[in-house]
Amino acid sequence: MKLLLDENLPHRLRPLIVGHDVATTAYMGWGGKENGELLALAAAAGFDALLTKDGNLHYQQSAQLPLSVVLLSAPSNKLDDIRPLIAALLKALENLTPKAVTVVK
Repeated sequence: MKLLLDENLPHRLRPLIVGHDVATTAYMGWGGKENGELLALAAAAGFDALLTKDGNLHYQQSAQLPLSVVLLSAPSNKLDDIRPLIAALLKALENLTPKAVTVVK
C-alpha cells in the first residue's frame, strides 16, 4: 500500500510501517500545504492513504477522492507516544476501506 506520512508525524515513524511504501510530505515537496490541497495532491499521486495526527483533517476528506485518512490518536506526535500504536496501525491498514476515515487508538 502506498502511504503518505503527514508533516505532523515524525519521519522516524516511516521505517516502522513495514510492508508498505511510505513517503513523507517533506520528501514529496508538499510541506506546508493546506489540508485540502494535500489530500488532492496525494490522491493525484496515487497514494492509498494519508497518515496524520491532525484531528481536523478527516472532516475535510472528500468522498470524491480515492484516498483514505488514517488518524493516529496518540497523546502527542512524539515517536515514543506513537510507537505503541504501530501494531494497531498495521492491522488497520490490512482492512483499510477506500475513502474512509480510520482512527487508530
